Amino acid sequence: MRSVIIAANWKMHKTIMEAEDFIDRLKKEEDKLPSAQLVICAPYITLPVLSASLENLQVSLGAQNMHWAKEGAYTGEISPLMLRELGIRYVIVGHSERRLYFKEDNQMINYKVLAAFEYGLTPILCIGETEAERRGRRTADVIERQLREALRDVPQEAIRNLIVAYEPVWAIGSGNPASGEDANRVAHLIREIIGTLYSEEDASRMRVQYGGSVKADNIGEFMRYADIDGALVGGASLEVSSFLPLIREGVAAKEANS
Repeated sequence: MRSVIIAANWKMHKTIMEAEDFIDRLKKEEDKLPSAQLVICAPYITLPVLSASLENLQVSLGAQNMHWAKEGAYTGEISPLMLRELGIRYVIVGHSERRLYFKEDNQMINYKVLAAFEYGLTPILCIGETEAERRGRRTADVIERQLREALRDVPQEAIRNLIVAYEPVWAIGSGNPASGEDANRVAHLIREIIGTLYSEEDASRMRVQYGGSVKADNIGEFMRYADIDGALVGGASLEVSSFLPLIREGVAAKEANS
């Protein structure tokens, strides 16, 4: 069975002090953490502090974005080498907010996926359709195009380590998540596409998350499906009091349906 992976995306939230407080609170609940791969994707300025704070906690650290170059004249950017030096293991690539607000296209996202693998980072590749694309029944076409273009030239030996987060743009922060059935249908489609691009075995081993208004009271709806291995969580990950129950419910739902 593929291991459960639940990742927090704090987005542009938490000062260094607030991030430290979150980890202190989480450590007090450490004995209540179920068995799952947990990741916190935090703002850049908090990463050095969190890297030290998480040393003795079964939680990995991720970044929310990165440039694809090792170094260079890219004002304001962070390189994969810089992240690796901090002990970062994961990096979110292609989040819809990066695509929308910062005009990242599939080619740029492809460069980032390739760079992540080159420097030993695990990319969490975000894909998903807009409301207009959904209404136009173009979800499958959008998902396939995003995957094919983002994974161009990614070697087969790397693909099993890829994490794909299906995040329908219309569900993010809306309080209106996809249904579990719809999310699983897309997760299954993702595996079919990976099976075509690589192999069915690669597709079966790769992990797929759902993201978009995930909370403790609905994560079980997604995790009970075979093709969904975890969640990429936004607002509900900002407080230990909401994140910890979400983790528990997600793991329990997966165990009950395995």
